[in-house]
Amino acid sequence: MSMTHSAFIFSLRRSRYLVAGLALSLAPLFSLAQKAPAATPAPAASTAAGEAPVAAPAASTGAAGVLTPVGDLSSVPPPAITAKAWLTLDATSGQIIASSNPDEKIEPASLTKLMSAYVVFDAIDNKRLTLNQTVNISTKAWKTEGSRMFVKPNTQVSVDDLLQGLVVQSGNDATVALAEAVAGSESAFTALMNQEAAKMGMTDTHFANSTGLPDPTHLTTVRDLGILAKNLVRNHPQYLHYYSQKEFTYNKIKQMNRNRLLWTDPTVDGLKTGHTQSAGYCLVATAVRNGRRVVSVVVGATSDSARTENSLKLLNWTYQNFDTIKLFDTEHPAVKARVWEGQAETVGLGEMQPLWITVPRGKGPEVKPVAQYTQPLIAPLKKGTKVGTVSLSLDGKVLRQDSLLVLNDVPEASFFGRIYDKIRLMFQ
Repeated sequence: MSMTHSAFIFSLRRSRYLVAGLALSLAPLFSLAQKAPAATPAPAASTAAGEAPVAAPAASTGAAGVLTPVGDLSSVPPPAITAKAWLTLDATSGQIIASSNPDEKIEPASLTKLMSAYVVFDAIDNKRLTLNQTVNISTKAWKTEGSRMFVKPNTQVSVDDLLQGLVVQSGNDATVALAEAVAGSESAFTALMNQEAAKMGMTDTHFANSTGLPDPTHLTTVRDLGILAKNLVRNHPQYLHYYSQKEFTYNKIKQMNRNRLLWTDPTVDGLKTGHTQSAGYCLVATAVRNGRRVVSVVVGATSDSARTENSLKLLNWTYQNFDTIKLFDTEHPAVKARVWEGQAETVGLGEMQPLWITVPRGKGPEVKPVAQYTQPLIAPLKKGTKVGTVSLSLDGKVLRQDSLLVLNDVPEASFFGRIYDKIRLMFQ
């Protein structure tokens, strides 16, 4: 009995040493497996970001939510803009490049109609409205003051014509008619506008009507207008042709689009002007050059020509001094992370959509990604689960921070596979 017991103890100890030795010999390989691959070059650029470490102290990514506008890192300052507030942003990366008074409350005037149109576009996409559908023109719509399409009461007008009246002619009568068609009343439609604004993160915006007519509570900021414009061009590109339309004739009355940039710059294809005596002259403009879309917002300019010139200055400065490059996508994730107790040993972490970043021209290779995520990652893992963040820095400043999501499902390994990984984890 004693010999058998001794032999068992010796065998158990020998197995433990063998497992320990195996784990120690493989440890360097596990460490290497957790390092993220180098960032992927943008298709339109010959640059790539550096390698992203798997984890780093929290201090290395900067304070959460504190992001540096990329314009602050440019050697070329923004142009002098004569307006109450302004900004420029890249629609692909979503980054604000530069701004002045971005959070000051301002009257949006007819820039309001960007949200009115957005809600109508949503209704069309959701089959609650069609472009060919005709809408009855109410007395309320017909009587709405300000700019108008000149629809007649108790007539039937198509949604397509009303959209041209809203966008091209900035018709308040067309806007109210569409609001009533979508929601039954302008007040109900305005509630939808505010719901959509909250969903987009327009935290400093409140709409009191669908048209932009002055009201003490009808306020927004250029930051929120930038968010709205970005979402409009991203989510409803099929309707952007309305914004590049230079004129529209209805009821034998021809009216011209008030966005003068449509005549002076062929790359400009939108978006909307606005003007009241108290709001001044406003313009949200957008252009596409070499496949890249930029949005500018100018409010409170002193004249039509001033808003046009200021907007063109911002667009030109942005295109000339900044690049937008793709760093990661589902094929080239931000991190290739080690998975434990799963049917796969690694999984990609990143965003479900390609991750782009705007940087000063030529600075792409200097972007430093730093990833922080839960470790160890234990299966099962579900696609889309957030497990961390990746910060993108340049010159020690964080330009953007994005979620790290699991890009593929990873089911649990077999019983013995899980036990084997549990033993290996003991020696990490």
